[in-house]
This record gives sequence, structure tokens and C-alpha cells, in this order.
Amino acid sequence: MAAKQGTSISVEDVVAAWSPPERLLDQAWAFQALLHVSNLAVLRRQLGVARAHSLVLDVAARLADLLPAAAITTAGRWVVEVDARISGASELYDHVDAIAAAFAEPLQIDGEMHAVDLAIGAVGGPADVVSPIRLAEEVEDALVQSRSDHAPVIRDLSEAAPQIDKLALKRELKGAIDRGELFLQYQPKVHVRRQDIASAEALVRWRHPARGLILPGDFIPVAEATRDIERLTLWTLEQVIADQQVLRADGEDITLFVNISGQLLSDPRFVQRVCRMVSEAEVKLGFEITETSVIRDPTSAIANLNTFADHGIAIAIDDYGAGLSSLAYLKQLPARELKIDKMFVMQLTSSNRDPLIVRSTIDLAHALEMEVTAEGVETPAALALLSVMGCDMIQGYLISRPIELGVFRQFLRDHKNAALVDTARATFRSAAFRRTAA
Repeated sequence: MAAKQGTSISVEDVVAAWSPPERLLDQAWAFQALLHVSNLAVLRRQLGVARAHSLVLDVAARLADLLPAAAITTAGRWVVEVDARISGASELYDHVDAIAAAFAEPLQIDGEMHAVDLAIGAVGGPADVVSPIRLAEEVEDALVQSRSDHAPVIRDLSEAAPQIDKLALKRELKGAIDRGELFLQYQPKVHVRRQDIASAEALVRWRHPARGLILPGDFIPVAEATRDIERLTLWTLEQVIADQQVLRADGEDITLFVNISGQLLSDPRFVQRVCRMVSEAEVKLGFEITETSVIRDPTSAIANLNTFADHGIAIAIDDYGAGLSSLAYLKQLPARELKIDKMFVMQLTSSNRDPLIVRSTIDLAHALEMEVTAEGVETPAALALLSVMGCDMIQGYLISRPIELGVFRQFLRDHKNAALVDTARATFRSAAFRRTAA
């Protein structure tokens, strides 16, 4: 069964199509897998470039038949995502075995049989313990390992994670940059009305050779405690500037945002160095800062943020509402964008108060001539409600998880002329997927 391309489904269609099967509500574990077609060069020669590029729909169709209760996502031209609720560890391994077995045999494509080799990264763990962020981080890393090992990689996240040795991290972080253990991922922000990719947030990751993936929540505080945060941030900025040059060569000229620690906002040496870097590179950069980072030293922070703005750096207020929001500081900041914290967005359709908070925040930001980004948008229902409220931009797994530069470049190419909002993840849920299948 091959899926047709180009089918347009509205937000309302997707909301109506996706209602989780009752069985899923009783399952205790979350399961997620990423599958990457690895024999691309061979398939391009055998099928032609155009047909090879639509092969991901055939892969998704086979998976939809194999796992009818799962949500199937085409996450780029060569990657398929599988999300499901399962009963436990044994079903985690059973799902991966079933997927591997299903693609051990050639796939029938346009009447001919073709071998499709898949790299498979899969993770699972108790849904009430494992956060969606950790699930996404681990499955991304598992896929990277699968490509390297040429075998499926399965991670049981129910096993107690080893305690992070803060002292060891302090020692090892200093050399992590030199050893090439840090890397960036980008998460796009989509403009709701224009239906295009407005910008992207750069997120730093640490792939430790022995500990595996270390989450930012573990090593960023360490970097701040050891004063390595300046070197880490400068490395991030250098990498983002280099990556933006690559995107410009692709014809993409979007703003890339970097998170800036409050420790650095009052450091005049850091401010001067960054302004010099940006002026020399002539790139479109943005800084995301939290309100609490300004409160540390408001006079210096606000003055330096104005300096950044004078050098053409866009300023966004991150995690609005999660800290001690102050209108006194808000009106002084040279910010163009306000990001509503995901804690309000993720409960938008299940809470009575959160919609009121979100709507009033949108109105306030617009009155201050700022655009509003909603973080943590994961469902079509939340997207539909935010659109009605007048939210300018959305960011979250409904559009894309954080992805590395190569995949991000492909994402931009794939969605250059796509209606990203009206068709948001239309084929990503198996129920909607089967409605558009041949």
C-alpha cells in the first residue's frame, strides 16, 4: 500500500481523525522508534530520484499495517517515527523484532521487489516516569548508534539511570568541546499565518563516550558553576554562525536563536566579543533569555541587551510565565518575541485556567509590539486553539523535534512550499495516514 503525496488535510480533519484507541489509555509504557532508510544510494539508482524520495510513504504504510494502534510519522524524506503505548519491556523488544522482520524481506514498489535497509533506534519506559523530552533525546541518540553499529539499538529506560557524577562532569566538560563530543540540534519555529519557517532555536547536546547522551539540564548548570558557560556559549555561537553560512548556500536566510545564560548578560567582555563576532560574520542571530536571568543584575542586563539589539541581534524572552514575571522589566527589554512556557501550552486543552493565561499573554505581548511563540505544541487541538487566539508562531513536536543540521536542511527543502500549519502532521497519525492511502 503506497500513500499518495500532496494531500491537504486541515487542522480540523486531523483533530477529528486522531482519537487514541481506548487500549492505549491503559498501557503503562511509552514506546518510540526512529527508522532511517540507509541504502539511499542504491535505491536512487534503482528507482530514480523522485520515486526514491517518496519511498518513506511506502515504509510508513507497511508500518501502519504492522502496528495499527501506533502513530506513524514521516519525519523527513528518509526517516519514519513510530509512537505507541505498550505494556512493558517485553513488548518493547517484540515491536523492534517485528519491525526488523517486516523489512527483512524486500518491499514491493511499483510491481518490483526492492530491499529496503533500515537503521532502527527504539526506546521505551514507564509513561509516568520518562518525560517526552528524554524519550526524544534517547531515541535520536539510539538511531545515531544504530547507523554506526549497523544493527537495531534498543534502550529500556525503566532501568535506573546511573547517578550523574557532578565532579566528574566538571572535569570532563572542559575537554568535551576539544574532543568533539558536543553537537547542535535545531528546532524550527513556524509562523502560523504565513505558514512558513520563521526561525529556529539552536540546542546544544553532549554525547559522552562512556555515559551516552547527557541532557542539557545536567551539564548546563555544571558549566555555569565552573564558569565554563562562556566558552560553551562562544563555541555554540561559532557553530551556529558556520551552520548559518551553510543554510545561506542552500538559499535559506532564517534567524537562528541561541540560549544565553544570565551569568553572561552582565559580562562586558562577553558582550563585546559577541558583538564583534556578529558584525564580522553578518549573520542573522537571535538570543533567547529568561526573565530570571535579567533579575540577577537588571541594570547591566538591560543595557547589554540593548547593545545586542543595536547590533541586529533579535531578542526573545524565553519560558515566559515559568519564573517571576515582572511587567517592570518586560516593558524595558528590547525584545521582539515572547515565548510562552510549554507548561501552559501542553495543558491548553485540558485545563480551564491555562487558556486564559495564554490568551492574556498573547494580548499583552501584542500590545507591547512583540510576536508570540508557543512552546511545547504537540497536538493538532492545541495548534487549532492557539491559531484562534492569535498566536504568531509555534514550536514543538507537532512540527518537528530538535534535529541535526543535515536533517534540518532537508526539512527546510521539504517544506519550502508546504502549508506547514494547515497540514500539520496530517500523515503522522496512523488513522489520518490510512485515510490518505491508496
